[in-house]
Amino acid sequence: MALGSLLALLAVAEVVARSGTTGSDVVSTLAIGLLAVGTTLPLAFLGSEAAALTGVATAMLSLAGFDILSAASAVAVLIALFQLGRQSRGLFQVLSVALAAPFLVLALAGPSPSSSEWAALTEVLAVLAPIAAIGGIAVQARREAQENRAARRVIADTLIEHTARSERARIARELHDVVAHHISMVAVQAESARLAVPGIPPAGAQRLSAIADTARAALIEMRRLLGVLREDAPSSLADRHPQPGLDQVAELIDEARETSQCATRLILRGTPIPLDPHVELVAYRLVQEALSNTRRHAPGAAVDVELTYDISELRLRVRDNGPGPSPMAPPGGHGLVGMQERASTVDGTVCSGAARGGGYVVEAVLPAKLEAEA
Repeated sequence: MALGSLLALLAVAEVVARSGTTGSDVVSTLAIGLLAVGTTLPLAFLGSEAAALTGVATAMLSLAGFDILSAASAVAVLIALFQLGRQSRGLFQVLSVALAAPFLVLALAGPSPSSSEWAALTEVLAVLAPIAAIGGIAVQARREAQENRAARRVIADTLIEHTARSERARIARELHDVVAHHISMVAVQAESARLAVPGIPPAGAQRLSAIADTARAALIEMRRLLGVLREDAPSSLADRHPQPGLDQVAELIDEARETSQCATRLILRGTPIPLDPHVELVAYRLVQEALSNTRRHAPGAAVDVELTYDISELRLRVRDNGPGPSPMAPPGGHGLVGMQERASTVDGTVCSGAARGGGYVVEAVLPAKLEAEA
C-alpha cells in the first residue's frame, strides 16, 4: 500500500512539473494527472490482477491520448505485471504476459508524428513489460519447485519412518510369538522336570532350577526389548528396569560361574569411573555374548574377563583356555557380527580369534565417554 501511494504522489508531481514546463491547459493536466493516479494507486488498494488490468489500461490511454506516461506510472505497470506473474494460478500468469503485449504493439506501430517521447516510452515498456511478467512467473516457478522438493523430502522421511515402525513392529511380533514362547517353554519344562523326576540328585535339581531362572530372566529381558521396539507400549514397560551396565558385570560373571561350574574371574585394571550409559550397556552385552560363546563352544573352559580403564578408552578382554577356534569353522558368526555392530554404535572396535598360548580371546576398545559428557 505504501509503495502504490508513493508512486501516485510521484506521478502527480511529475505531471504538474511537466505541465508547468510545457504550458499545458488545465483540462489536459487534470486528465493526465487522473490517468497517472489510475496507473499507480491501484497497487495500494486493489489485488494483483485488478491492479495490473487498471494500470495497463490507464497507461495505454495516457500514451494513446496524450503521448505522455510518467516514469512513476511506468514503474507501477512493471510492478503490477511482476506481481501478477507471481500468482500461483496459471490463468493469472497467462494474463500477465497478455497485458505486456499492448506495449509491444504500440512500439511496432511507430512513434507519433508530434512526439518522439512516446516512441521512447513504448520501446522501453515493450522490452521491460514482458521481462517483468516472465520474471514474476520464474519467481513463482522457483518457489513452487522449492515447495515440491520440501514436500518430497517430508514424504520420503515419513515413508522411511513408517517403514521403520512397521519393521520394529514385525520384529516385536516375531519375538513375542516365537522366541518368547520357546523361552517360556524352557522355563516350564525345566521346573516340571525338577519336580516330576523322583530321586533326582541335588546337583541335577540345582541345574534345572538354574535353567528355569535363566529362562525367566531372558523373558524379562525380552519384555524390556519389546517395550523398546513397540512405540505404542506404555513407557513404564520399557523403563521398569534400568539397562545393565558395568556395575552388573560382576553379577553376570557370578551367574556364569555357577552355571558352568568353571573358574570365571573378573580382573579390573585402572580406576573404575562412571561412563556413558550407552558405552556401559555395550560393554555389558559384549561380556555377556563372549561368556555365552564360551559356554557354547568351549564348555568347561576357565574364563578371564579383564576391564582396563584408561583416560580415553575402556579396554575389554575375555579369554578362555579352551581348544580355540576350529579350523573348519566359518570365520565369523552372528554373535561376532552382533558384537561388532554393538561396538560401532559407540565408535568402538571388536576383534576375536585364537589366543596366544591357546584358547580363544575377544578384545574390544570402547571410548571412555564420561557420564557428564553424555
